[in-house]
Amino acid sequence: MERYSMSRRVYDNTRRAEQARLTRRRILDAARELLVDLGPAAVTMRAVATHADVSVETVRKTFGTKAALIKDVYDVTLAGDDEPIPMIDRPEIQAVFTAADPRDKLARYAFAARRVGERVGPLLAKLLAGARGGDPDLTRFRETTNHERMIGAEGVVRHLAATGGLRPGLDAERARDIVWTLISPEVFDLFVGERGWSPDEYEQWLARALADALVTP
Repeated sequence: MERYSMSRRVYDNTRRAEQARLTRRRILDAARELLVDLGPAAVTMRAVATHADVSVETVRKTFGTKAALIKDVYDVTLAGDDEPIPMIDRPEIQAVFTAADPRDKLARYAFAARRVGERVGPLLAKLLAGARGGDPDLTRFRETTNHERMIGAEGVVRHLAATGGLRPGLDAERARDIVWTLISPEVFDLFVGERGWSPDEYEQWLARALADALVTP
């Protein structure tokens, strides 16, 4: 009886965890749709709850604040799923570190940036417009995502330097700033969203631009 009771508790806990995950995903999907279709001002806890067919209390209990909800929407969209795997450990970034040639590393990094741009482009445009409009939560969001991208750029530059791929004499901080700027989803949106480039054209340009700026000709 005790063994059955323990198995039942494990089953119940697993089931509750899966239900919580599905509810969280439904809320994130609802919030993302509201953000892209109507903009950040439309993303109230009540509107998200209605769109996700859950209670307002469930939204608050799951995410706490609107700012936290928006950041989670962005993070899941950026990664392409809701698995708790850091970007640096995902296959697209690991491919950068396993490539032998520095130009091949940067070509793979350009592919990863292209995929990020494709995933977050429409969402980011709405969020940045809100930040430019003075929304304090979205201003902090922009600062946070800029900092996170800086950390990623710094990691790639350190890797290039450690493997002998960084151009001799190029300051690591300057190299980091170049990467941070070139891989910005805002640059993707300018080329693809505004100027009509294809994602393939953007990726090829970015690979060349990164290589020309960072490695020995």
